[in-house]
Amino acid sequence: MPPRLRLFYSLLTAGLLFIPVVALYSELSKRSDIWWTPPAMAASLTESQDRVQVYARGKPLDALLNEGKLRITEETGSPTLGASEISLRFNNWDRVRVTRLPILLFYAAACGAVALLVLIIATGRLAYRGE
Repeated sequence: MPPRLRLFYSLLTAGLLFIPVVALYSELSKRSDIWWTPPAMAASLTESQDRVQVYARGKPLDALLNEGKLRITEETGSPTLGASEISLRFNNWDRVRVTRLPILLFYAAACGAVALLVLIIATGRLAYRGE
């Protein structure tokens, strides 16, 4: 392949490499601390049994609430805490990370394939038949 064509295709392919690199960088640079459940959507203790179990002094929080053993000390007194007064917010980063994995793998594979193509073109390893 003539040097001028080799340079042109190398630059063209390197420009194409820029697309998945930018996409991969933007995915990896997103904040990872914003995936908490919003306060308005906080789950009750009974709704969250499949994701979390809270214990106080070795006993399940739900059992302590049902027995009326939990109290909040306030200036006006110490009322018994009920199960409806407990809500939980979850960090959903693990679930978000799993959904992002396929696209990250695709971008990484695209970066590798285009980088390999740049290397092949730049070293002149492609078969070229002049007219």
